[in-house]
Amino acid sequence: MTNHKWIDNFPGGITVCDCEGIILDMNAKAEQIQNLGRGELIGASLFNCHPESAREQLRVLLENPQPSIYTFEKNGKTVLIYHVPLFESDKFQGFIELFLDIPNQIPHFIR
Repeated sequence: MTNHKWIDNFPGGITVCDCEGIILDMNAKAEQIQNLGRGELIGASLFNCHPESAREQLRVLLENPQPSIYTFEKNGKTVLIYHVPLFESDKFQGFIELFLDIPNQIPHFIR
């Protein structure tokens, strides 16, 4: 298990899964979002944590590892989901998911 000292203070959810969709690690915010403890989720399949529409998206990502970035709105809050594949020595190992709340108004800069 990872030392969660810094990652648990991160304001967004971070979940790591392997190449078959098994949860390997998560931070405190991801645990809060799922409303279950790490002990219940570490080792569990992401397929059991999502509705069918999301399961299909997960299947596609695991078969064709590439970034997946989107937003959704729930209860008046906008959330950014950012999936990025993990590779080690060019071998696909799994995904990291970032779950970030987005304020209603955010600055946009062109640099």
